[in-house]
Amino acid sequence: MGADCHSIQLIDGDGVFNVSGLENFVKAMNLAECGLSYAVVSIMGPQSSGKSTLLNHLFRTNFREMDAFKGRSQTTKGIWLAKCADIEPSTLVMDLEGSDGRERGEDDTAFEKQSALFALAVSDIVLINMWCHDIGREQAANKPLLKTVFQVMIPCLVSANTLLFVIVIRTKVDVVGPQILKRKRSTVKEGIIAYVLKVASLRQRFNHSINPGGLAGDRRGVVPASGFSFSAQQMWKVIKENKDLDLPAHKVMVATVRCEEIANEKLAHVTSDEEWQELEEAVQHDVVPGFGKKLSSILDKCLSGYDMEAFYFDEGVRTSKRQQLESKLLQLVNPAYQSMLGHLRAKTLDAFKEAFDKALERGEGFASAAHDCTQAFMSKFEKGCEDASIQQAKWDPSKVRDKLRRDIDAHISSVRAEKLSELSAQYEGRLNKALAEPVEALLDAAGDDTWPAIRKLLQKETRAAVSGLSSALSAYELDQETVDKMLLKLENYAKSVVESKAKEEAGRVLIRMKDRFSTLFSRDADSMPRVWTGKEDIRSITKTARSASMKLLSVMAAVRLDDESDNIEKTISRALGDNTNANSGVTDRSIQSFDPLASSSWDEVPIERTLITPVQCKSLWRQFKAETEYTVTQAIAAQEANKRNNNWLPPPWAIAAMLVLGFNEFMTLLRNPLYLAVIFVAFLVGKALWVQLDISGEFRNGALPGLLSLSTKFLPTVMNILKKLADEGQQPAAPERRRGPELDSKSFRNGVYSNSTSDASSNISSPESGVEYSSPSTE
Repeated sequence: MGADCHSIQLIDGDGVFNVSGLENFVKAMNLAECGLSYAVVSIMGPQSSGKSTLLNHLFRTNFREMDAFKGRSQTTKGIWLAKCADIEPSTLVMDLEGSDGRERGEDDTAFEKQSALFALAVSDIVLINMWCHDIGREQAANKPLLKTVFQVMIPCLVSANTLLFVIVIRTKVDVVGPQILKRKRSTVKEGIIAYVLKVASLRQRFNHSINPGGLAGDRRGVVPASGFSFSAQQMWKVIKENKDLDLPAHKVMVATVRCEEIANEKLAHVTSDEEWQELEEAVQHDVVPGFGKKLSSILDKCLSGYDMEAFYFDEGVRTSKRQQLESKLLQLVNPAYQSMLGHLRAKTLDAFKEAFDKALERGEGFASAAHDCTQAFMSKFEKGCEDASIQQAKWDPSKVRDKLRRDIDAHISSVRAEKLSELSAQYEGRLNKALAEPVEALLDAAGDDTWPAIRKLLQKETRAAVSGLSSALSAYELDQETVDKMLLKLENYAKSVVESKAKEEAGRVLIRMKDRFSTLFSRDADSMPRVWTGKEDIRSITKTARSASMKLLSVMAAVRLDDESDNIEKTISRALGDNTNANSGVTDRSIQSFDPLASSSWDEVPIERTLITPVQCKSLWRQFKAETEYTVTQAIAAQEANKRNNNWLPPPWAIAAMLVLGFNEFMTLLRNPLYLAVIFVAFLVGKALWVQLDISGEFRNGALPGLLSLSTKFLPTVMNILKKLADEGQQPAAPERRRGPELDSKSFRNGVYSNSTSDASSNISSPESGVEYSSPSTE
């Protein structure tokens, strides 16, 4: 008996609780695995009433028993604990120190009361061992103690469900020394047999004692086996400190401590779990497929383990601690979940951008591509959120979803703005190309129909561009206000192109005026260069050219993109027109006393449409006249020179006088031919000088400049002619070459003989002497 039993002293005689011993006992007996399927039985009674013996026979424990031959004495000190053998469920037995012992003294009942209260508090079944001869006695053993416990402390005692009174009848063994020898052996044998039968019958009652109908079948508020150690410690502490023993609160406290310990153990297990660590590491870098299922499995395993271990503790406490554990677990995994959603959002956004760009490259409409891609990838994100969702948490990914939607909308807006900007730039480029050069050409022509033609061109090109842009914008599904703004912007851009080109041309108006004047003044109606022969009316030509330049100035003075008329041309013509009197060369007295160009703005023309102010027009005209005056002067000089060149013969009356007065001389020449030869030679020399000196060209610029130029060239030219004649005379006749008529005719040009080889040195070698003759090159 008691071979497989293990017993410990739970509380020693001084009331010290054996904490480490109890914890080792619980571990050795695997008590934590029993849950609520265990029972606690204790026994109390007078000293030497056979409590330990009864427990050993009843539960097969190994508590120390009294030696009957030594007489009554204290065998059990404090409270001892053991586990029963071969009884279901697992049953713990506590053997209490006996009461009424002489070792404690007459008045030291404190420990007896404390141990009795402890047994009643922690036990499911309490055996009260009594002598049969004490029944009916007022001061019988253990009665005062039980009376005190029941009357004073019964409100706290709700744990012990069964009080089992055991009446001890001493028939087996008498513990009063030698009296046992006086008994008959038959009586002893019958007593032993009866004792064994009673014990066996009682033992059967302890089998399945916690089942309905069993000795402890209706127990309430049982502490789970895993919390028995802590509960017993706290119970004894309260009893020792003589505090009010509130067993329901005590059980809640035990449940609170144990459930919290279990929860912390499970949380620590999850934190150190390799599967969780690998999952946490993986989700920091990328999306993890099946994230929600994997994480839910880890959390479910943890919570299931908690539920299994904390199942038998107080339901309210158990539920509360479970919620706390679940909250801590969710706090632990929430960063990983948020990382998962962040990666999912980023990848979805990147995939959306790629798909959206490809849809636009395929030529799909912007609005339809944006709508289809948005729907598709938001749906994909929703599926990703479902895959990442955790069963234990009802986390709402709406913030991340809204962030993704905002990012998608921002990207769509960015691409839309970029595309619209490109579209606007495209049509603005077309307008610039269609307007800039034609407007420049029209302004260069500068006539009465210049601005009407520009307006017509502007309306035509603007209408075409607006129509094209409006059609292109239909694919973007923009609101009408935005469309109207863009179309208006395009129209304004077209006007700005014209205005910019007009300002640019206005900055070059002086050059344009001079070019027009030069063109009209220097060329005739057939665009051929004018030759000032003296028959041209330079005054009329100058006036016409200046009027054309003035017309150009008036056209460039302001921008006229509307049909409103102005008086700019009349004002300029009246102020800058040629009002001089042709006969007298003095200014006409009818000119108004005030200057219409003495102003910084034109009447009825807004300042923003003004390109050249009246004051600037006056200044430009003054500069224009100054720079073109030389051209007119040169034309007049050329005309006069031409007239003089054409009138080199004397007047007719002089010719007639010469014929009459020189008749005798003429007859003399006819009678003497030698005079004719001399005259002919003089004519040839004069002709040569005329050609070499280019007398007609020199006198074209005037008589005085011509005389000065001829005076410097006359002597060198004469010397050159004489030198050529001398060179011709010194050349020996070559026998092998004959000068034919063709050579003579080539040598004589314009009445002057010239050597065809005069531009290079003539080298002639004599075959006899070998001497080489070299003639120097002539100028």
